[in-house]
Amino acid sequence: MQTMLLKFVLASFVWLSSIRDGSAGITSSFVRPKWPSEDMPVDHEVFAIPKGYNAPQQVHITQGDYDGKAVIISWVTPDEAGPSHVQYGTSKDRLQTSKEGTVANYTFYYYKSGYIHHCLIEGLAYNTKYYYRIGSGDSARDFWFQTPPTIGPDTPYKFGIIGDLGQTFNSLSTLEHYLESGGQAVLYVGDLSYSDEHEFEDVGLRWDTWGRFAEKSAAYQPWFWNVGNHEVEFMPEVGEIVPFKNYLYRYTTPYLASNSSSPLWYAVRRASAHIIVLSSYSAFVKYTPQYVWLKKELARVDREKTPWLFVIVHKPLYSSNVAHYMEGEAMRSVFESWFVQYKVDAIFAGHVHAYERSYRYSNIDYNITGGRRYPVPDKSAPIYVTIGDGGNLEGLASSYLDPQPEYSAFREASYGHATLEIKNRTHAVYNWYRNDDGNRVAADSLVLLNQYWESNKGKESAGY
Repeated sequence: MQTMLLKFVLASFVWLSSIRDGSAGITSSFVRPKWPSEDMPVDHEVFAIPKGYNAPQQVHITQGDYDGKAVIISWVTPDEAGPSHVQYGTSKDRLQTSKEGTVANYTFYYYKSGYIHHCLIEGLAYNTKYYYRIGSGDSARDFWFQTPPTIGPDTPYKFGIIGDLGQTFNSLSTLEHYLESGGQAVLYVGDLSYSDEHEFEDVGLRWDTWGRFAEKSAAYQPWFWNVGNHEVEFMPEVGEIVPFKNYLYRYTTPYLASNSSSPLWYAVRRASAHIIVLSSYSAFVKYTPQYVWLKKELARVDREKTPWLFVIVHKPLYSSNVAHYMEGEAMRSVFESWFVQYKVDAIFAGHVHAYERSYRYSNIDYNITGGRRYPVPDKSAPIYVTIGDGGNLEGLASSYLDPQPEYSAFREASYGHATLEIKNRTHAVYNWYRNDDGNRVAADSLVLLNQYWESNKGKESAGY
């Protein structure tokens, strides 16, 4: 036993020393084969318009309240408004309940949208499969979703994590691989359709194709949305000066349930996790609405009920990729001390079209007049994950800083997605899967120890 303990201590010493001298991180040598980065053609089968006059399309759902007993169902009818109600129930043959939604449309340059419906369904039972129908007559379409289990510290749950997806063949590979993962809901870190990369008159069209593309997952399980730079779409040269216009008409969030003043930042609780979504492209410095809201929301987190605390942003707060290097530094300088104070377990970001995971590092003692200038190991800090590798038409960001910074644990320029499977209040299993020639390959894996319970493991906890 003493020999085994000595070996463990020596191994730990070597590991910690290697972090300090910058040699612990791994830069993967895997080279991604060149697949086309162009968007799939609009007549590709994944963009197929459902059959029938005015048939609902671009169907997607998200959580509709703070605690997971409501959903928001959204869809588009292309020809006329049509009915805006949802029929639903726990048997696909007996949809006994109906709820009325809202409908709106808009223009963007020369594009005129279809009729966009949103319907909030509340009072659902936990851990229950519901069937729902939208549309009417021969054009009606049927779907289903599963509500989450009851909120509790040991409630298991499996999230998928996707970012910067776009609508290329690489995007299709990522989405198809995610569908095989067994994930129950998606944490989406921003940059959806990349429609702003097209001609002005095609921007709206490419929002439509992306909505039909994502439907195969998003109609059946909630996607927790966040905005990236490609949702801003500020185009004054064609008279479009309202940021996030396309996104806000199409994708809604339960922001009011978390006392947020904007759908661009919000929070939800699901199973044993508390999830906070922040906007990298909205004001966040002191006194701004997002700053004030986050301060209150972090204080509101109850780690006894939801021990896992995750934050979603778009710009990485830590990244060693040359692309977009240090663009997230402003938000890091404002919020990092709070993330350490509240022992956030992990922060997921996109923006950089590659994958990277950090060690637990912080730079909260940085002082421009001569204090600490570099990040240091910090057991209270989050793990930072950059996962902007969904497959969009801009291609991969394959250049990294050399040598690899001490905070960087693993990095690779490949397309893929991740899963985060919570086992109980203390442990979760994280996997990042690369798209390797059509296969789904686990390339980075670790067991996460919960920050709250790890720091309080010496304290007695009722029955645990």
